Amino acid sequence: MSAVALASLLFGIPTPDSTAQQADAVASSAPLVITLDEAIHRAQANEPVFAASLAESRAADLDRSIARAGLLPSAVYHNQALYTQPNGLQNQAGQGVGSQPSPRFIANNAVREYASQGVVNETLGLQQAAALKHADAAAVRAEAEAEIARRGLVSTVVELYYASISAQNKLVVARRAAGEATSFVDLTGKREAVREAAHADVIRSQLEQQQRQRDLADSDLAAQKARLELAVLLFPDPRTAYTLQAPVDPAAIPGKADVEAAAGKNNPELRSALAGLKESDADVAGARAAYLPDLGLNFTYGIDAPQFAAKGPEAVRNLGYSASVTVDIPVWDWLSTQHKVKQSEIRRDAVKVALSATQRRLIADLEEFYAEAAAARDQLASLDTSAKTAAESLRLTKLRYSGGEATVLEVIDAQNVLTASENARDDGALRYQTALANLQTLTGTF
Repeated sequence: MSAVALASLLFGIPTPDSTAQQADAVASSAPLVITLDEAIHRAQANEPVFAASLAESRAADLDRSIARAGLLPSAVYHNQALYTQPNGLQNQAGQGVGSQPSPRFIANNAVREYASQGVVNETLGLQQAAALKHADAAAVRAEAEAEIARRGLVSTVVELYYASISAQNKLVVARRAAGEATSFVDLTGKREAVREAAHADVIRSQLEQQQRQRDLADSDLAAQKARLELAVLLFPDPRTAYTLQAPVDPAAIPGKADVEAAAGKNNPELRSALAGLKESDADVAGARAAYLPDLGLNFTYGIDAPQFAAKGPEAVRNLGYSASVTVDIPVWDWLSTQHKVKQSEIRRDAVKVALSATQRRLIADLEEFYAEAAAARDQLASLDTSAKTAAESLRLTKLRYSGGEATVLEVIDAQNVLTASENARDDGALRYQTALANLQTLTGTF
């Protein structure tokens, strides 16, 4: 086996043959027709930042369950066998047992000691409640951050989707312009042949044709780049052949009142900021809880005896239980609790400022996006009319040139105006679709 084949087998590195086969398979397969909804769905399954945000949201939800479990008693089944070296003396072991060797360690009760116990512990304090409140707020914030990531991804997909359509439309325009320039070179050549035009007209038309060929190459490259940028989000192999389904008519802009209501009701940035404030409040409460005592409860049932048995010598019962209540009252910690409370309050003040900034940003974005969408919508009809007018102007100018009433520069100028008008129409459509997508993303209607 060759080194290239071995590398392909072990590490998944494509060999030249496999790459060629994949390219042939991609080329031979029928192009997929991708709608905007399908593009968004595919991107959500492939984009790593959104996947990380979604995973963080799920993990934060589990943190909430973990914090809730901290309020409940914990139970363990404890088993232990302990042997201690004797010190050579005898002691009275109790439990029906006479004298037996004394252990060298005074903390141990016998040379051999067995424990098999069920232990239930519960700690009651304000810190556990504050931790649960913090986990609840963190879960809400993580969910809002995941929604922010989703909407950001949707906005990116929409922009790339319509940018690719616009690039394809501009490629069509560039092809038409190149064909128009070639046709005009033929026209000037024929007129020169019958001595109706100067050779300078042929040269000028040839220069324009060369420029249009360069523009066509640039447009083709831009269209390929736009397709690849979108394909990175949609397919495992960005070279996958696909076509985009362009919308027949652009969607209408909703009413201003409806947009404001939806933005205020369903905005993840605002939810995230509010959840962050609740987290800070919980942190302050948790820090202040260190001033208060914690109540510890313990219940133990089982054996702790020199024999691993329910009953010892002379039928003495080894099974039994013990219960304890512990109250730890904080007295002095060198002001560390006070400083922790101050820290949490300082951070909470910063979160309040961030919340206020988020509210202001929401209002500004709403006004900007709505105004942008309205302005772009109002210009669509005008841009379409300009393109049609430029096409008619070129037709008439060419007729005038054929009749000797117009110069070659007038024809070239009319060609340039038509190309610019068609490109401006595509740019206007892209601008409106992007602005509308931003508005829909802000209101959560996408």
